[in-house]
Amino acid sequence: MAYKVGYFVGSLSSTSINRSLSEALIRLAPDDLQFTEIPIGTLPLYSPDYDSNYPPEALALKESIAASDAVLFVTPEYNRSIPGALKNAIDWASRPWGQNSFHHIPAAVIGASIGAIGTAVAQQSLRGVLSFCNARQMTSPEAYIQFGPERFGPGGEIFDESTAQFLSMFMAEFREHLVRVLTVIPRN
Repeated sequence: MAYKVGYFVGSLSSTSINRSLSEALIRLAPDDLQFTEIPIGTLPLYSPDYDSNYPPEALALKESIAASDAVLFVTPEYNRSIPGALKNAIDWASRPWGQNSFHHIPAAVIGASIGAIGTAVAQQSLRGVLSFCNARQMTSPEAYIQFGPERFGPGGEIFDESTAQFLSMFMAEFREHLVRVLTVIPRN
């Protein structure tokens, strides 16, 4: 059986290191995980004024999450938190009240930065938001990736063997997590 994983890249940058990280993760993932990026760049800013009439971009977002068995968040850290575009997407997906797309979905969080602490503070911020949204988060292993040209190349290449091994283990654990969650709480 194949599992559909929708993934979010928190950065809108065309040169995002987190997009590169997502490519590496996909290359290292178990073969039975199928990945589809859930785009967030064209969403208008969320307002409750839209709750009775969602725009097409927001409906597409919710449909993409509904079509996924699990979600993976690959995010940078902006000012010790998550990027506004990612928070905006989560706000759209979790509304209108009672129609939270993240309710019981298996989820994992990872991110890369050029700094020594990776995206530790952003991930803690994101975990708090996902907890409120009732996503079933993988809590271990935590993955705060320091990104640099000695470790990563274009298109998801990984030059550092210990980094490749860690990310392979992370993705294997994510697969096990989503299987456990879906065993207890199947997606409709």
